[in-house]
Amino acid sequence: MLVGGCFCGGVRYVATQLIYPPTLCHCQSCRRASGAHAVGWCTVLKSEFSYTVGDPVERESSPGVFRAYCPDCHGPLSYRNTARPEEIDITLGSLDDAGEAAPADHIFMTDAVRWDRPADGLPQFSATRS
Repeated sequence: MLVGGCFCGGVRYVATQLIYPPTLCHCQSCRRASGAHAVGWCTVLKSEFSYTVGDPVERESSPGVFRAYCPDCHGPLSYRNTARPEEIDITLGSLDDAGEAAPADHIFMTDAVRWDRPADGLPQFSATRS
């Protein structure tokens, strides 16, 4: 079971097990949506994810892409893409125990800023995973 929420605690969620290994995304849209150089994501089945406290705000950040965040503290919580209707991605930073979901790779390295060159030995993909 994965449990998490936003910075202020106004929005909380629960989810079941991961369906893919977690990743660190370096794409420009994630960078701008979060204000960080990369965003850690884990993916669960949408049918096994639910908000337990509060209601997040969801915004279409690009065509078919919806990002949810707390309406009060604006903490980023999730990402859903209409191309993957059965899945939802959760920000690793919003997990109560972010150590539960260690990233397995880096994606969208072609968008990474020049100084963002991870040396952690994890696989790096120019776009999405192969």
